[in-house]
Amino acid sequence: MSSTPARGDWRRALVTGGAGFLGSHLCERLLDAGLLVDCADNLLSGNRENIAHLEETPGFRFVECDVSEPECVERLPGPYDLVLHFACPASPADYLRHPIQTLDVGSAGTRHALALAARDGARFLLASTSEVYGDPLVHPQREDYWGNVNPIGPRSVYDESKRFAEALVTAHASALGTDAGIVRLFNTYGPRMRGHDGRVVPTFIAQALGGEPLTVAGDGTQTRSLCFVDDTVDGVLLVAASRAVRPVNIGGGHEVSVLEIAEKILELTGSTSRIAFVERPADDPARRRPDTTLARELLRWQPSVDWEEGLKRTISAVVTTG
Repeated sequence: MSSTPARGDWRRALVTGGAGFLGSHLCERLLDAGLLVDCADNLLSGNRENIAHLEETPGFRFVECDVSEPECVERLPGPYDLVLHFACPASPADYLRHPIQTLDVGSAGTRHALALAARDGARFLLASTSEVYGDPLVHPQREDYWGNVNPIGPRSVYDESKRFAEALVTAHASALGTDAGIVRLFNTYGPRMRGHDGRVVPTFIAQALGGEPLTVAGDGTQTRSLCFVDDTVDGVLLVAASRAVRPVNIGGGHEVSVLEIAEKILELTGSTSRIAFVERPADDPARRRPDTTLARELLRWQPSVDWEEGLKRTISAVVTTG
């Protein structure tokens, strides 16, 4: 496990969405660094099993509540030095099933989390996404690219939720002086992802281990840039520990096709499953790779786990816990 790039003045942190895949890893890392951690999650797409190993840890507290609702704020007394706003359905299966809740957590949820940070004078960090770039016309995607997003397409509930959240964070920082930043995450994967959640890595692993066909959308030439969760957590906490206000991309530097990912997972699992080509979803990005120059120059961050090694660790975790 990597060391945590935490600021020395942090004592207590709030992680909204802390029972989710990425949120649970953040809670774990912050606890390892000696912080007190409050984890707030309504368990809409999170899973309490993700934090079960933390619940007896001194300094950890789980609060089941929806940060989109005002009463959730009342149950989070703090005071906090760091607020990480990671609450949001992140997989297509979840945000397509819960479109209103997805929009609510990007709007009201972000506003409430910002209010908590402002109340306590805490550093605030929004988990945004590569989806704000939509189906990009610029490659690789730099932070100053405005994106190519369909505002009424099926993915818009997630894309526009995050775009609005970014605008809200920026307004709070500029108008109210809130110490707030934004991290744009690209295709994070690793242990604790749910199989068949609509994202390629957990879906392909679940299908391969279950002897099912691997469902590759379209012809599989669309690309993704995978980033193992340990590297993502490093990047998130470096952005949090900085005073950066502008968005910062955090993601893998090795661009691979969806078909390559499927073939590699078949190889690593030893599965005899076949590849089945299915209809490609509307507005599915054709190419995705972050320009991480800013993270490298500002934070000295770059991923250290290559995508094949990360897949091995993810598969091993699934086999061990499954």
